Amino acid sequence: MAAKGSTFKTCGCRDEEGKLLGRRCPKLRRANGRWSSNHGTWRYQLELPPTAVGARRAPLRRGGFATQDAAEVELNKAKELLAIAGDDDTARVQIADLITATVRTTKMLPEPDKVRRKARTGQDLSRSITVGEYLEAWLVGRRNLREGSRRSYAQHIRLYFKPHLGHIPLERLRVQDVDRVFDAIDEHNQLVVRARETGDLRLRAKVKGRRVVSPATKQRIRATLRAALNKAIKERIIEVNVASLIELPSGKAPKALVWTDERIIQWERDFAAHIQRMNARRKHQARLEPHKRIGENINRLDAYAGAPRPSKVMVWTPALTKRFLDRARHHRLYPLYHLIAFRGLRRGEACGLRWADVDLASGTATIRWQITQIGHETFQGKPKTEAGEARIDLDSHTIKELRAHRARQNAERLEAGGTWTETGFVFTTPAGGPVEPNEVTEQFLQLSMEAGLPPIRLHDLRHGAATFLLAAGHDMKVVQETLRLSSLAIASDIYTSVLPQLARQSAEDAAAIVLKAK
Repeated sequence: MAAKGSTFKTCGCRDEEGKLLGRRCPKLRRANGRWSSNHGTWRYQLELPPTAVGARRAPLRRGGFATQDAAEVELNKAKELLAIAGDDDTARVQIADLITATVRTTKMLPEPDKVRRKARTGQDLSRSITVGEYLEAWLVGRRNLREGSRRSYAQHIRLYFKPHLGHIPLERLRVQDVDRVFDAIDEHNQLVVRARETGDLRLRAKVKGRRVVSPATKQRIRATLRAALNKAIKERIIEVNVASLIELPSGKAPKALVWTDERIIQWERDFAAHIQRMNARRKHQARLEPHKRIGENINRLDAYAGAPRPSKVMVWTPALTKRFLDRARHHRLYPLYHLIAFRGLRRGEACGLRWADVDLASGTATIRWQITQIGHETFQGKPKTEAGEARIDLDSHTIKELRAHRARQNAERLEAGGTWTETGFVFTTPAGGPVEPNEVTEQFLQLSMEAGLPPIRLHDLRHGAATFLLAAGHDMKVVQETLRLSSLAIASDIYTSVLPQLARQSAEDAAAIVLKAK
């Protein structure tokens, strides 16, 4: 049934008794009977279907149009909306609900194309789903996700998308809305840096457990939203994936560099200058804000981790790696660091290794689990990739260290008595519980600093393991299999650096071919 509606002209004039004249005002028309162009405005009225319970609904009345044509255009748009339902009375009621709610909140009619798309895909026509609601539903629907990926997506939604985009109707999400998310991340990064540099206790409390969000992490955050919006496009809720349209810095992994003697000398100068600069900044801040209890000297470990370095990814030479292992030898986590340095395990894989998956008699270990930490929360799951779940061979030195470690762990079990928790992990706390990955990283930095070494990330021990394999004469396929990478390209592009002596030898070998030619 076609909706009944009409346009009319009215004004705000009143008669002698103060009553509105409305359509009866004589000024609305000229002497020749035509409509006046400078008095009154056009309105329209459209009958709407009853509510879901059968109650009569007030007509849709809209005004303020300068011309009758403008009023008729919007009237026809409202009729088009109701016509989308066709013979479906339930859909017709829902569309009327949507029209009423949208006009009340936005002073505008819904867009017919969006309502038509909702009708085709079987969505509730009476309301719009928000970005926050859709992201939650999307994550619940991802049934085949690895637990690590699920928690990562959930963190992105909780920390970034729901606070900034959660209230926005999904179909109204714009590029500038997503841009604001990453503007907020940049502001947070500045806050984290300020907290580290100034030592302001209040700032530190605000950013406790949070780190600077790197370009690579920004790309992963954007990828979460992009994946969700791609699903919304398939469901025909939206037409454009706005997450794909924003510009972000490249998340490509930086080139790995080796700590040569020249680079170490320059880093030592930069480290000293960094400490001096940070201490001067803290002293100045302390004078400006004495009530904030800002320490005048930066924590040395913070300075060590934050000082400039040639690349984010740095690799120790074999001699530097040995120096670290010598310093760490008496630490209870030494076998874990030894295993990563020699066999290139990821941090989570080392923390998640179980004795049931280690066969010291045959000299093998099977990587089947990892422990991941997000903020203060840790959880167990499968390795990062399918290629990551595989058996690795252990060298005789690593086997010897693991045997000694198991003996020490048995001694700790006896000493702990009834307080020991049997978890089956190779690396545990003194009470038998699993070690926290972040604690492993912090201890690694502390030991590296105490050894007087230039800093690397714990993950860079894995880069070193790849480099040492190449230096020992093994090819890239061995590197790929040892580190359990999905392709040779990843092994060559990301996980290898050329040691200086290897580069020099290759140059000598190439020259010899030419010079010895006959």
